[in-house]
Amino acid sequence: MDTVAVRLTALRRRHGPLTALDGVDLEVRAGIFVAVMGPSGSGKSTLLQCAAGLDRPTSGTVEVGGTELTGLSERRLTLLRRERIGFVFQAFNLLPSLSAAQNIALPLRLAGRRPSRTEIRGALARVGLADRAAHRPGELSGGQQQRVALARALVSRPAVLFGDEPTGALDTGTSRQVLGLLRGLVDQEGQTTVMVTHDPVAASYADRVVFLVDGRITSELRAPGAGAVAERMAALESTTGGDGGRGAGGDRAAGGDRAARVGSDQEHGR
Repeated sequence: MDTVAVRLTALRRRHGPLTALDGVDLEVRAGIFVAVMGPSGSGKSTLLQCAAGLDRPTSGTVEVGGTELTGLSERRLTLLRRERIGFVFQAFNLLPSLSAAQNIALPLRLAGRRPSRTEIRGALARVGLADRAAHRPGELSGGQQQRVALARALVSRPAVLFGDEPTGALDTGTSRQVLGLLRGLVDQEGQTTVMVTHDPVAASYADRVVFLVDGRITSELRAPGAGAVAERMAALESTTGGDGGRGAGGDRAAGGDRAARVGSDQEHGR
Protein backbone atom coordinates (compact mmCIF):
# COMPACT_ATOMS: atom_id res chain seq x y z
CA MET A 1 0.00 0.00 0.00
CA ASP A 2 1.34 3.43 -0.97
CA THR A 3 2.33 5.76 1.87
CA VAL A 4 0.74 9.19 2.05
CA ALA A 5 3.44 11.83 2.56
CA VAL A 6 1.10 14.85 2.75
CA ARG A 7 -2.61 14.89 3.50
CA LEU A 8 -4.78 18.03 3.52
CA THR A 9 -8.36 17.60 4.70
CA ALA A 10 -11.12 20.23 4.43
CA LEU A 11 -8.43 22.90 4.53
CA ARG A 12 -9.61 26.50 4.81
CA ARG A 13 -7.58 29.68 5.22
CA ARG A 14 -9.05 33.13 5.56
CA HIS A 15 -7.24 36.46 5.75
CA GLY A 16 -9.83 38.84 7.16
CA PRO A 17 -12.71 38.90 4.68
CA LEU A 18 -10.69 37.10 1.98
CA THR A 19 -10.82 33.35 1.46
CA ALA A 20 -7.50 31.97 0.21
CA LEU A 21 -8.36 28.26 0.62
CA ASP A 22 -11.91 26.97 0.58
CA GLY A 23 -12.14 23.33 1.68
CA VAL A 24 -9.12 21.76 -0.02
CA ASP A 25 -8.69 17.97 0.10
CA LEU A 26 -5.39 16.65 -1.27
CA GLU A 27 -3.23 13.56 -0.80
CA VAL A 28 0.36 13.37 -2.02
CA ARG A 29 1.84 9.87 -2.15
CA ALA A 30 5.43 9.34 -1.04
CA GLY A 31 8.00 9.44 -3.83
CA ILE A 32 5.81 11.53 -6.14
CA PHE A 33 6.44 14.96 -7.72
CA VAL A 34 3.34 17.18 -7.58
CA ALA A 35 3.07 20.63 -9.16
CA VAL A 36 0.41 23.12 -8.03
CA MET A 37 -0.82 25.69 -10.55
CA GLY A 38 -3.59 28.23 -10.86
CA PRO A 39 -4.31 31.81 -11.88
CA SER A 40 -2.68 34.58 -9.87
CA GLY A 41 -4.16 34.69 -6.37
CA SER A 42 -5.88 31.31 -6.69
CA GLY A 43 -4.50 30.12 -3.35
CA LYS A 44 -1.56 28.00 -4.52
CA SER A 45 1.10 29.69 -2.39
CA THR A 46 -1.20 29.65 0.65
CA LEU A 47 -1.76 25.93 0.10
CA LEU A 48 2.00 25.36 0.03
CA GLN A 49 2.54 27.42 3.19
CA CYS A 50 -0.13 25.54 5.12
CA ALA A 51 1.09 22.15 3.88
CA ALA A 52 4.67 22.97 4.91
CA GLY A 53 3.75 24.29 8.34
CA LEU A 54 4.68 27.89 7.49
CA ASP A 55 1.11 29.09 8.02
CA ARG A 56 -1.75 27.77 10.13
CA PRO A 57 -5.07 27.07 8.44
CA THR A 58 -8.26 28.63 9.74
CA SER A 59 -9.81 25.14 9.83
CA GLY A 60 -9.13 21.64 8.53
CA THR A 61 -6.09 19.43 9.07
CA VAL A 62 -2.58 19.04 7.66
CA GLU A 63 -0.55 15.83 8.01
CA VAL A 64 3.07 15.39 6.95
CA GLY A 65 4.51 11.91 7.23
CA GLY A 66 1.65 10.83 9.48
CA THR A 67 2.08 13.74 11.93
CA GLU A 68 -0.78 16.22 12.20
CA LEU A 69 0.62 19.75 12.14
CA THR A 70 -2.46 21.72 13.10
CA GLY A 71 -2.33 20.86 16.80
CA LEU A 72 1.41 21.33 17.33
CA SER A 73 2.87 24.12 19.45
CA GLU A 74 5.08 26.67 17.69
CA ARG A 75 8.19 25.05 19.14
CA ARG A 76 7.23 21.54 18.01
CA LEU A 77 6.19 22.85 14.62
CA THR A 78 9.55 24.59 14.22
CA LEU A 79 11.38 21.37 15.11
CA LEU A 80 9.29 19.37 12.65
CA ARG A 81 9.96 21.88 9.86
CA ARG A 82 13.67 21.73 10.55
CA GLU A 83 13.90 17.95 10.69
CA ARG A 84 11.28 16.65 8.25
CA ILE A 85 10.49 19.42 5.76
CA GLY A 86 12.72 21.04 3.15
CA PHE A 87 12.09 24.43 1.55
CA VAL A 88 13.26 25.99 -1.70
CA PHE A 89 12.02 29.45 -2.67
CA GLN A 90 12.41 31.72 -5.68
CA ALA A 91 14.86 33.82 -3.63
CA PHE A 92 17.90 31.75 -2.73
CA ASN A 93 18.09 33.04 0.89
CA LEU A 94 21.78 32.20 1.25
CA LEU A 95 23.93 34.06 3.77
CA PRO A 96 26.45 36.02 1.66
CA SER A 97 29.29 35.82 4.21
CA LEU A 98 29.20 32.01 4.36
CA SER A 99 30.61 29.54 1.86
CA ALA A 100 28.37 27.06 0.06
CA ALA A 101 29.39 24.33 2.52
CA GLN A 102 28.70 26.59 5.52
CA ASN A 103 25.29 27.59 4.18
CA ILE A 104 24.37 23.93 3.75
CA ALA A 105 25.60 23.02 7.25
CA LEU A 106 23.76 25.90 8.94
CA PRO A 107 20.38 24.16 9.55
CA LEU A 108 22.11 21.15 11.07
CA ARG A 109 24.26 23.29 13.35
CA LEU A 110 21.23 25.22 14.54
CA ALA A 111 19.57 21.90 15.31
CA GLY A 112 22.51 21.05 17.58
CA ARG A 113 24.25 18.69 15.15
CA ARG A 114 27.83 18.90 13.99
CA PRO A 115 27.74 17.73 10.39
CA SER A 116 30.71 15.86 9.03
CA ARG A 117 32.63 17.01 5.98
CA THR A 118 31.52 13.84 4.24
CA GLU A 119 27.87 14.71 4.87
CA ILE A 120 28.23 18.23 3.46
CA ARG A 121 30.30 17.10 0.50
CA GLY A 122 27.67 14.47 -0.21
CA ALA A 123 24.95 17.13 -0.20
CA LEU A 124 26.94 19.24 -2.64
CA ALA A 125 27.61 16.23 -4.86
CA ARG A 126 23.89 15.47 -5.03
CA VAL A 127 23.33 18.82 -6.74
CA GLY A 128 26.46 18.70 -8.91
CA LEU A 129 28.52 21.22 -6.93
CA ALA A 130 31.16 19.06 -5.29
CA ASP A 131 33.86 21.50 -6.47
CA ARG A 132 32.14 24.64 -5.14
CA ALA A 133 32.21 23.99 -1.38
CA ALA A 134 34.43 26.98 -0.56
CA HIS A 135 32.68 29.49 -2.85
CA ARG A 136 30.51 32.23 -1.37
CA PRO A 137 27.13 33.04 -2.99
CA GLY A 138 28.57 36.10 -4.77
CA GLU A 139 31.03 33.83 -6.55
CA LEU A 140 28.30 31.53 -7.87
CA SER A 141 25.83 31.88 -10.73
CA GLY A 142 22.10 32.11 -10.04
CA GLY A 143 21.62 28.47 -10.94
CA GLN A 144 24.49 27.40 -8.70
CA GLN A 145 23.07 29.44 -5.81
CA GLN A 146 19.70 27.75 -6.23
CA ARG A 147 21.40 24.37 -6.21
CA VAL A 148 23.16 25.28 -2.95
CA ALA A 149 19.75 26.26 -1.55
CA LEU A 150 18.41 22.90 -2.73
CA ALA A 151 21.31 21.04 -1.09
CA ARG A 152 20.63 22.94 2.15
CA ALA A 153 16.97 21.88 1.99
CA LEU A 154 17.94 18.25 1.39
CA VAL A 155 20.78 17.85 3.88
CA SER A 156 18.41 16.85 6.70
CA ARG A 157 16.85 14.16 4.46
CA PRO A 158 13.35 15.66 4.67
CA ALA A 159 10.19 13.63 4.23
CA VAL A 160 8.88 16.27 1.82
CA LEU A 161 10.58 18.95 -0.25
CA PHE A 162 8.43 22.04 -0.90
CA GLY A 163 9.28 24.55 -3.63
CA ASP A 164 7.61 27.92 -4.19
CA GLU A 165 8.51 29.02 -7.73
CA PRO A 166 12.03 27.56 -7.29
CA THR A 167 13.00 28.36 -10.88
CA GLY A 168 11.19 31.70 -11.12
CA ALA A 169 14.39 33.79 -10.91
CA LEU A 170 16.41 31.66 -13.33
CA ASP A 171 16.93 31.84 -17.08
CA THR A 172 15.44 29.14 -19.26
CA GLY A 173 18.51 26.93 -19.56
CA THR A 174 19.39 27.10 -15.86
CA SER A 175 15.76 26.52 -14.93
CA ARG A 176 15.72 23.28 -16.92
CA GLN A 177 18.89 22.11 -15.15
CA VAL A 178 17.32 22.66 -11.72
CA LEU A 179 14.07 20.98 -12.79
CA GLY A 180 16.00 18.02 -14.13
CA LEU A 181 17.75 17.78 -10.78
CA LEU A 182 14.42 17.81 -8.93
CA ARG A 183 13.05 15.14 -11.26
CA GLY A 184 16.14 13.02 -10.70
CA LEU A 185 15.79 13.24 -6.92
CA VAL A 186 12.26 11.87 -7.24
CA ASP A 187 13.17 9.10 -9.67
CA GLN A 188 16.45 7.99 -8.11
CA GLU A 189 15.92 8.68 -4.40
CA GLY A 190 12.13 8.73 -3.99
CA GLN A 191 12.15 12.33 -2.75
CA THR A 192 8.54 13.49 -2.34
CA THR A 193 8.30 16.96 -3.88
CA VAL A 194 5.50 19.55 -3.98
CA MET A 195 6.14 22.62 -6.14
CA VAL A 196 4.14 25.74 -6.88
CA THR A 197 4.85 27.15 -10.33
CA HIS A 198 3.33 29.37 -13.01
CA ASP A 199 5.43 27.77 -15.77
CA PRO A 200 3.79 24.98 -17.82
CA VAL A 201 7.20 23.59 -18.78
CA ALA A 202 8.24 23.39 -15.11
CA ALA A 203 4.94 21.69 -14.26
CA SER A 204 5.51 19.11 -17.01
CA TYR A 205 8.39 17.66 -14.96
CA ALA A 206 5.86 16.57 -12.30
CA ASP A 207 3.91 13.33 -12.03
CA ARG A 208 0.71 15.23 -11.18
CA VAL A 209 -0.35 18.80 -11.80
CA VAL A 210 -3.12 20.07 -9.50
CA PHE A 211 -5.06 23.18 -10.51
CA LEU A 212 -6.58 25.66 -8.05
CA VAL A 213 -9.23 28.29 -8.71
CA ASP A 214 -10.78 30.46 -5.98
CA GLY A 215 -9.05 28.41 -3.30
CA ARG A 216 -10.48 25.09 -4.53
CA ILE A 217 -8.94 22.22 -6.47
CA THR A 218 -10.82 22.12 -9.74
CA SER A 219 -8.91 19.52 -11.77
CA GLU A 220 -5.60 17.74 -12.25
CA LEU A 221 -3.46 16.22 -14.98
CA ARG A 222 -1.19 13.20 -14.67
CA ALA A 223 2.18 12.98 -16.44
CA PRO A 224 1.19 15.87 -18.73
CA GLY A 225 3.17 17.58 -21.44
CA ALA A 226 3.81 21.32 -21.27
CA GLY A 227 1.26 21.92 -24.01
CA ALA A 228 -1.55 20.23 -22.10
CA VAL A 229 -0.70 22.22 -18.96
CA ALA A 230 -0.61 25.50 -20.89
CA GLU A 231 -3.96 24.72 -22.51
CA ARG A 232 -5.56 23.96 -19.14
CA MET A 233 -4.14 27.15 -17.61
CA ALA A 234 -5.39 29.25 -20.52
CA ALA A 235 -8.88 27.84 -20.06
CA LEU A 236 -8.83 28.57 -16.32
CA GLU A 237 -7.58 32.11 -16.79
CA SER A 238 -10.23 32.82 -19.41
CA THR A 239 -12.95 31.93 -16.90
CA THR A 240 -11.47 33.85 -13.95
CA GLY A 241 -10.14 36.90 -15.71
CA GLY A 242 -6.63 35.88 -14.60
CA ASP A 243 -6.93 37.36 -11.10
CA GLY A 244 -7.83 34.21 -9.19
CA GLY A 245 -11.04 35.63 -7.75
CA ARG A 246 -11.63 35.56 -4.02
CA GLY A 247 -8.22 34.28 -3.02
CA ALA A 248 -6.16 37.01 -4.72
CA GLY A 249 -5.64 39.20 -1.70
CA GLY A 250 -5.21 36.20 0.57
CA ASP A 251 -2.16 34.88 -1.26
CA ARG A 252 -0.56 38.31 -1.25
CA ALA A 253 -1.30 38.79 2.43
CA ALA A 254 0.42 35.54 3.36
CA GLY A 255 3.17 35.59 0.76
CA GLY A 256 5.63 37.86 2.50
CA ASP A 257 5.69 35.77 5.66
CA ARG A 258 6.80 32.36 4.42
CA ALA A 259 10.52 32.99 3.79
CA ALA A 260 10.72 35.15 6.90
CA ARG A 261 9.45 32.26 9.02
CA VAL A 262 12.05 29.88 7.59
CA GLY A 263 14.74 32.51 8.06
CA SER A 264 13.67 32.93 11.67
CA ASP A 265 13.96 29.16 12.21
CA GLN A 266 17.52 29.24 10.86
CA GLU A 267 18.65 32.51 12.46
CA HIS A 268 17.42 31.84 15.98
CA GLY A 269 17.87 28.07 16.03
CA ARG A 270 14.52 27.54 17.75
